[in-house]
Formats: sequence, structure tokens, C-alpha cells
Amino acid sequence: MEPIKIGLCGLGTVAQGTLEVLRRNQSEIERRVGSPVKVTCAGVRTDKPDVDLSGIRVERDMLAVATAADVDIVVELIGGTDLALKLVMAAIEAGKGVVTANKALIAIHGNEIFAAAQARGVMVAFEAAVAGGIPIIKAIREGLSANRIQWLAGIINGTGNFILTEMSEKGRAFDEVLAEAQALGYAEADPTFDVEGIDAAHKLTILASIAFGVPLQFDACYTEGIGALTPADVANADQLGYKIKHLGVAKRTGGGIELRVHPTLMPKNRLLSNVNGVLNALQVQGDAVGPTTYTGPGAGGEPTASAVVADIVDVARTLTADPLNRVPHLAFHADALGGEPILSIDQIHSAYYLRLQVADTPGVLSQITKRLGDHAISIESIVQKQVQDPHDSVPVVLLTGVVKEADMNAALAEIEALESVLEPAVKIRVESLV
Repeated sequence: MEPIKIGLCGLGTVAQGTLEVLRRNQSEIERRVGSPVKVTCAGVRTDKPDVDLSGIRVERDMLAVATAADVDIVVELIGGTDLALKLVMAAIEAGKGVVTANKALIAIHGNEIFAAAQARGVMVAFEAAVAGGIPIIKAIREGLSANRIQWLAGIINGTGNFILTEMSEKGRAFDEVLAEAQALGYAEADPTFDVEGIDAAHKLTILASIAFGVPLQFDACYTEGIGALTPADVANADQLGYKIKHLGVAKRTGGGIELRVHPTLMPKNRLLSNVNGVLNALQVQGDAVGPTTYTGPGAGGEPTASAVVADIVDVARTLTADPLNRVPHLAFHADALGGEPILSIDQIHSAYYLRLQVADTPGVLSQITKRLGDHAISIESIVQKQVQDPHDSVPVVLLTGVVKEADMNAALAEIEALESVLEPAVKIRVESLV
């Protein structure tokens, strides 16, 4: 049997894990594919003296891998979007299958990539782009294909989850835990993509497209980070029976699709509330199956390589298959992708946690509740903290009922204009996922 020949681009942690898994499980993979799978060429920009590349031709020019005669499938593990896009498009043009773990590439350029792949009759696989080793894309695209997906929500960035776990369990401040996450290698020197939710937004964009059958629309995803959270908010949430998680939420509503990443209060008894450390977890609600849950490592060399190699197996199986009978890239056939709008954040409906710093004067609570009532916002719970010095300001914590975000913002603008309200309100959305 002729081997399936792989061109591996990049030689970082995931690529090294991919080499190791392919070598260690060689016979098992061959039994699944029906042919040997062999890395014949590696695109490497810098020397990696600790990596065994024996029997593998090394190319310094990544684009040369995309057009090499001894490559059937190009595996893109270089990251970024500029060179990676050129590499993937060149591989498609050359008629080669593609495997990528690049969530930014798919979220931003996926529509263009998949159109080119369909026209050329090749497959682009991207399971490793979302949630590391958790096979969530295959689960939604294939395992739940009988269902009309109603919503999905999850913890899809391990760095942010580690930080919030430490803040919740040990009362530590955000900056302190972030520094530790960087020292442990969980967060980059520039942690913006992780803590500001951009990484999670890339992943959520991909999941929503597959779940709801809409084009990829990263620019429409609302993104909010966790840097402003304080130990006081974490403690208040705990007192009220909640935990704070950095959640990605995509929901189908009568008016359109909610697509948002932000800190979220969740009841302590929910499964996602109890996923800690660097783990990822997702819940998907289908109309037929109900809720299903997926959890596991969202990053790391071999966990992510597990998804990369699974994609290599899938693409290898399709090399001789009729392109019209393959599983569509985004679950739905390209000409059947829907036009449901992505809602702006002020159109969503949610319950809210509010923390207000107010002057300790008579009537301040009635002033606040009146403004909320004027916008038909109900109050589910209210806590007024005690202070020792009557001249000190007082924190007031409220949980509201479900309301349209635009109405909540209008009420808060009036509340913050009160003389007795001393600082801008802290607002965190609340989700129960039922």
C-alpha cells in the first residue's frame, strides 16, 4: 500500500506532539486509515536540535511544502494568519488536503478557505482549532447532526479558567494570578488574547457557525475580558450561590443569534461552575438529545496532537472519496448556510449582577430600585454591606431578573447619574443554562 504522505509545517509544541503520536501509534493509525501514514517533509524556520527529524526532508520555505510532490496532506501548525493563510491557500490550489490547529485563521478567513477547498475538491480539517483534545467539532457537526442546536456554552480558554479558579478558591487578585500563569507557561508574555477573550471568541465563532449553519462572523462576536474582576466580586458571587466563569455563549433566539464571550455568574451546582484549573468544558443543547457535555484538556502538546492526528486520519480517508459526499466543512452545505443575524450585545436578554458603591445616606436604595423599576427590571436579591465608619461609602450588590441589555444599560445610566452613587457600576451577566 502506498503511504499517505504528510507535510508538517511548524515544529512547536503541538507539531512535536503530532510527530510523537504518529510514531508511537503508527500501526493503530494504519489500521484506521488502511494505508501507512508518514511524515515526509517538514517546514522548519529555525533549528530544533532536540527533535528527531530522521527520514524527514526539511524545508526552510514553508510554501515549498504546500507544493511538494511527496506531500498529500499539509498540516499547518505555524500559527498567525498571514503566512498561514498563504500556506493553506497554496496547498488547496495544489490539490492537497489540509489540517490546521489555527483558530484565528479559521475564524477570520475560514469562509474564503472553505470556498476555495470546495472549488478544488479537497478537505480542510480543523478539529484542533477548538478546545484542544476535546472532539467538539466532530460531535456537533456529525454526532448531533439530527438536532436543531438551541444553544452552546463553554469554558474554552484554559488560562482564563486557571486565573478565575485561583481567585475563587484562594481569594487572590487578578494581577497576582496572571503573573503565576505566565510563570507556569499557561499565559503568554502578552496575555491579551487569553484574558481579553479574543482566543475564546475565535473558538466560539467556529462553534456557532457549525451549530447554527451560518457563515463565520468573528467581527460580530461580543468580547469582554476578565481583567476588571476583583476578589470582592468573586466573594460576592460565592455568597449569593454563584461562581464566576469566563464563558463563551452562542444562542439561537427568535430575533437572531447571540454570540458573546464575557465573565458570567453561574449557579454553583452547574457542571461548568465546577470545571477548574486549565480544563475546558462545553455544553450543547439539542432539541432531540437535550444537553450534552464535553470536557478535557484544551491545550498542550499531545492533547492537541490527538485532534491533529484524528484530522489527518479523516482527511486521508477522503483522498479517494467523491467530494460531493464528504461531510461539509461547516456541517451544512455551503449553499444552505443561513442568513440569521448575529445580535448586538444590547439586544441580548440576561439576568445581571450589579455592584454599586454608594454614599451611606437615607433613601439611596429606594432611588436605585426606582430607576430599575422604571425600566421594568425586577430585583431577585439585594445585599447591602455593613461599614464601620458611617462616613464611608457602602457597597450594594443586586441580582436582577432577565431583561434586555439595552434596558439595563439605560437604567444604569440613570443610576450612575445619582449624586449618591459614587463610582461606575460593576455589571456581570448571569446564566443558568437551563
